[in-house]
Amino acid sequence: MCESTAYLLKDGKEEEIMADIATIIPVGKKLRLISLFGEEKEVEASIEEINLLGHKILLKPE
Repeated sequence: MCESTAYLLKDGKEEEIMADIATIIPVGKKLRLISLFGEEKEVEASIEEINLLGHKILLKPE
C-alpha cells in the first residue's frame, strides 16, 4: 500500500497525528486528513514536507 503517516512538528519533534492517510484536502487554514478507513481529522497546519517514498507527511502548526 502507499498510504502515509502524518506528523506534526512540535518543539522540534515529530508527533504522529494520523496513520494510513489516503487523502488531504485543504480547508481554509486547515487540512482535512482522511484515512484509508474513512477516519477524518482536521488540523490547523501547513505542509512542511511530503516524502512519498518514505510514506511520511510533515506538517507545521499555523
